[in-house]
Amino acid sequence: MAEKRFPITPAIRALKQKGVEFTLLPYNYEEKGGTKTAAAALNVDEHLVIKTLVMQEEKAAPFLVLMHGDRKVSTKELARALGAKTVTPSDPGTAGRYTGYMVGGISPFGTRKPLRVYVEESILSCPKIYINAGKRGLLAELRTKDLVRILQPISVNVGI
Repeated sequence: MAEKRFPITPAIRALKQKGVEFTLLPYNYEEKGGTKTAAAALNVDEHLVIKTLVMQEEKAAPFLVLMHGDRKVSTKELARALGAKTVTPSDPGTAGRYTGYMVGGISPFGTRKPLRVYVEESILSCPKIYINAGKRGLLAELRTKDLVRILQPISVNVGI
């Protein structure tokens, strides 16, 4: 059987360069479908589908927050954890400029500019996760310990 061909995104390139074992899982992307659509299409637990959110403090550069697909980020708790007045989601243009990815396809790996990465603490107890591979409709299945090794994220407890 012929090998499936996928585009080589900066995220995929970064994972390969770091020696990460991962499996690419394509699905039919739906505008506004989010992690629920991805989880259903791939028949995986939405809790293990990790979304990459681009956020920013009032006057600071954007940063990434990794959150379970079935949870939201409490911006109030995140601001408190960062010692900031407020934290808000970045607009799609800013997110694209900093990450090099389109909203719906943002990966924490291979971003255009180096970004601080925060991870919901409970993600760290998951043995494996499904996370965007840098293209809408394409997730990478990998071990959580590899995510931690590469990104060295800061653990926060901000999920609701």
